[in-house]
Amino acid sequence: MDQLWANRAASAEAAITQRHLRRLWGLPGTQLGVVAWPAAPQHKQFKTWHYWWQAHLLDCLVDAQLRDPDPERQRRIVRQIRGQWMRNIGRWVNDYYDDMAWLALALERAGRLAGVSKPRAQDTLCHQFVTAWVPEDGGGIPWRKQDQFFNAPANGPAGIYLARYGDRLRRAQQMADWIDEVLIDPDTHLVFDGIKAGSLVRAQYTYCQGVVLGLETELAVRTGDDEHAMRVRRLVGAVAEHMAPDGVLKGAGGGDGGLFHGILARYLALVATTLPEKTAEDTAARDIARRLVLTSAEAAWDNRQTVGVDGAGLPLFGAFWERAAELPTAVGRQAQSVDGAVNASEVPERDLSVQLSGWMLMEAAHAVSDQPSDAEPTGT
Repeated sequence: MDQLWANRAASAEAAITQRHLRRLWGLPGTQLGVVAWPAAPQHKQFKTWHYWWQAHLLDCLVDAQLRDPDPERQRRIVRQIRGQWMRNIGRWVNDYYDDMAWLALALERAGRLAGVSKPRAQDTLCHQFVTAWVPEDGGGIPWRKQDQFFNAPANGPAGIYLARYGDRLRRAQQMADWIDEVLIDPDTHLVFDGIKAGSLVRAQYTYCQGVVLGLETELAVRTGDDEHAMRVRRLVGAVAEHMAPDGVLKGAGGGDGGLFHGILARYLALVATTLPEKTAEDTAARDIARRLVLTSAEAAWDNRQTVGVDGAGLPLFGAFWERAAELPTAVGRQAQSVDGAVNASEVPERDLSVQLSGWMLMEAAHAVSDQPSDAEPTGT
């Protein structure tokens, strides 16, 4: 069972490595993910590169190193970090707090789990989150600088990072409490997107649920406070009821949305492996989270395309895991950045984000696969 998902995760990693990883501008010792496959010239030249997609690529590399430690992959992690810093013009920061939070999380895990530490980068990013906290303006931290939109995708990952890094647990708790007080739907118990100029933005995205599950699970572990475990249990139940038809996590297409359900899978796996089991309800929540990951992973694997690259048949995952993946081509509309977000390619499977989510899901399935469940996958 464990080897089955290890093999599938390794295949997903190989697909990304062969189709997407390239030197930045041909420079030795660097690497980034080309944001589309098949790639147009501007993709290969990294004229478009999407900071937060690269952060998730780094996080997936750390997942793989944890699954199967390898010196060459560790070098890829080093190259990926260097490539992101160089493409960001020799800086770690940008104008978007959610972007920076994703990179901070990946850097923290690279140091703790893969032996590639960047303490100055982590301190720099930590300072960004601590100083952005503005409860007097209605937050939370904002989505981006000089903005009045306070949302879960910024506060959730920043809170996880502050819980993990340095002596910032109290601030992480404040961020979790703010989300719970302001952004929880009283009817479904799902997480709303955010609040803008005092008005609730009622969209409910899968990755909002994921980052809140991650934050509350970290706090349940680190504080021992049963309130955080209760919030995890409540949200796992809400996700199972409202965001996983037939047990498969909902997709959101390509572009930025291609990452959304992969992020939810990552943090459901954290619940399944990490939530303290103090009560029968905790154990049940862990099992539900595990089943959601495995059922989604089985569907994504069954619906993949198998594409030959240099003689190897490697998976290409669908944007919607319950549907057959569509094979992309180099023609048609390309993903475009509009007002801080990336819209989907005409065939969303072309987008790196979609393929990263598939890889993230396979790693999540591997992480939870050594625990008992009544939802065991089959096949190879």
